[in-house]
Amino acid sequence: MSVSSALAWPQPLARLEPDSRALAMALSISIVLHAIVLSIHFRLPDALRRLSPSQLDVVLVNSKTRSRPARPEVNAQSDLDGGGDTDLDRRAKSPLPVTQPTERGSDLKEAIRRVQELEARQRQLLAQAQSRKEIASAEPEPQAEMKSQLSGTDLAESALIVARMEAQIARQIEEYNKRPRKTFVGARAAEVRYALYVEDWRQKIERIGNLNYPESARGRIYGSLRLTVSINSDGTLAAMDLERSSGHKILDAAAQRIVQLAAPYAKFPSDIRKETDILVITRTWHFARGDKVFSD
Repeated sequence: MSVSSALAWPQPLARLEPDSRALAMALSISIVLHAIVLSIHFRLPDALRRLSPSQLDVVLVNSKTRSRPARPEVNAQSDLDGGGDTDLDRRAKSPLPVTQPTERGSDLKEAIRRVQELEARQRQLLAQAQSRKEIASAEPEPQAEMKSQLSGTDLAESALIVARMEAQIARQIEEYNKRPRKTFVGARAAEVRYALYVEDWRQKIERIGNLNYPESARGRIYGSLRLTVSINSDGTLAAMDLERSSGHKILDAAAQRIVQLAAPYAKFPSDIRKETDILVITRTWHFARGDKVFSD
């Protein structure tokens, strides 16, 4: 018995030629195998799914605790179980603490406020001394037995102390009134007359600064500093204070030397001289790349 007669082909295949029958049989087997392979699904283990990129969140914390949080929300370099200053569900965008923004012109406002406080303190001391004198003069005469307990020496010493206090307060007020009148100007002057003078002064400082840039700092040291310069009415330099250092001694010294080289400055115009004796200018100076000196 032949092999072909032993096999019972299905009716559709039996009518085909032997070669066609073999091809149809191979295609059928291939289709079945592909269906089996496509029906197989792969799944990641649970341990790997927990570390998928969509759920990985790492932050940096600036503190740590001994206890580990029971339900951590994010991954960090240290354990941190609670913290912060709010109960809301928030997350810090930076590990640095929150700092108060610096207001432009705050140094000028602080200087004016201190002057006003000193004036108010002087008026308060004078009022206290006058009130004590009035109370002492309004007190009734003590009884005879109290007068006998106070000697003339005690009364003289008390009167001398009061006189010394009044003289000291009066001298302080007189000295304060004799002090030169000062006008403080920040980076932005409110009046045109001050703005024009400060602008001419700034241009002269920049011109002298670019000509005398420190040789040892050229091409390698840069920075910014804040300087307060006091100018007399005749244009001479009255005082100079370094309000904020650049972090480089060579730049701080160079800025002060440039201000001294640029002096004397222009005399105050008549309209400025009428109301001020000293002009105090506070500006921020930059030693920038290209060996340039300028102020914003």
